Amino acid sequence: MEVECRFFGPFRDAVDHDRMILSVEDGATFGDLLSRLEARYPALDGRLLDPEGDGLAGSTVVTRNKTDIRHLDGLETALSDGDIVRAVPSVYGG
Repeated sequence: MEVECRFFGPFRDAVDHDRMILSVEDGATFGDLLSRLEARYPALDGRLLDPEGDGLAGSTVVTRNKTDIRHLDGLETALSDGDIVRAVPSVYGG
């Protein structure tokens, strides 16, 4: 399945795109996706996930189709085909 990732501010600068389409495996979660992004883009390391990997880093806001994942199942929120994932650093108002 495919999800669209949109990046803002320094996250956009770190990946050198404002959006991209990524293929993910069925059953993938937001935690899986954010870990993958941090591994793929070293400039994102530690900026999406906290060091323990059990929450978002700092005041980073990540949404699924405009709903903050903290209002869903957090990092365990399952991805669905066609989801739009936004990663917004706290300085941009989330």
